Amino acid sequence: MRLLLSFDLPVEKKEQRTAYRHFVKDIKSLGFYQFQKSVYIKLCMNQQMADAYIKKVKSFAPNEGSVAVLTITEKQFNDIKILLGDNITDVINSDERMIEL
Repeated sequence: MRLLLSFDLPVEKKEQRTAYRHFVKDIKSLGFYQFQKSVYIKLCMNQQMADAYIKKVKSFAPNEGSVAVLTITEKQFNDIKILLGDNITDVINSDERMIEL
């Protein structure tokens, strides 16, 4: 499953720009990667792990702006159609599972 995190944060004042940079730095440190300008994605193994990451993001989200998260399955993520732009090839993008014994 994947967490799809989107945000719209104000950046008019210096403090707001600082809060924006800290927020992006914090979500990247949790393993989120940039999908679009203000859309980041994180791979999670199960719902419990996803809930833990949502709680962490909520704990350091800025006081102003909008932050939303959507949980999607690997199948749903794999079905995303890129209409314009490059497909990200350096990330896992498959709903198949591999078990190595």
